[in-house]
Amino acid sequence: MVYYFTSTVVDPPAYVYVGKDKFENEELIKHGWEEDVWFHVDKLSSAHIYLRLRDGETWDKIPEELLTDLGQLTKANSIEGNKKDNVTVIYTPWSNLKKDGSMAVGQVSFKDQKKVKKILVPTRENPIINRLNKTKVEKYPDLQEEKENRLRELRKKDQAAQQQRRKEEARIMKERQEKKWQKEHAYDDLFTEENLEQSSNQNRDENWEDDFM
Repeated sequence: MVYYFTSTVVDPPAYVYVGKDKFENEELIKHGWEEDVWFHVDKLSSAHIYLRLRDGETWDKIPEELLTDLGQLTKANSIEGNKKDNVTVIYTPWSNLKKDGSMAVGQVSFKDQKKVKKILVPTRENPIINRLNKTKVEKYPDLQEEKENRLRELRKKDQAAQQQRRKEEARIMKERQEKKWQKEHAYDDLFTEENLEQSSNQNRDENWEDDFM
């Protein structure tokens, strides 16, 4: 089971999801998307909270209001962290998560520590938690199928973009070739047989020199 939340502090609303337990977290780690940002209470046990970014959004420029919502939701989903003040929540792109066979279920580390950011959550803010809980939806998604569908969608977009680039490159090449031909043949009309005859002294009237007398 996966819990889904909606944060309305940004427009359009943000899409957030949470694993029910450590086994569900393991599936979320395995089948995450490139657009996902992972949140967790630092040095304490907590749920894995994921923010799914929209096109054009970046993990290091999440609006402060949305970070506050995610920090509160992460703290609230930590048994120990929910009872404490001044809790630190860490977040990083899903692609920065590192998992190997030596780790316990639901446990992760990071490929690049420099890509891990921190936010301080001073206290639990019930109005925020209550607002988010009102949007809570429970689902049983096929995470692997969703990931495969997403990858197919991305491949189609990439293929369409490549095809468009090839068309544009062909158009530019054709335009350059046409300009080159025009430049190389710009004086062709000046050397036609008719123009050469008109400029030749051999075909002029015998009194043509009188024009200069």
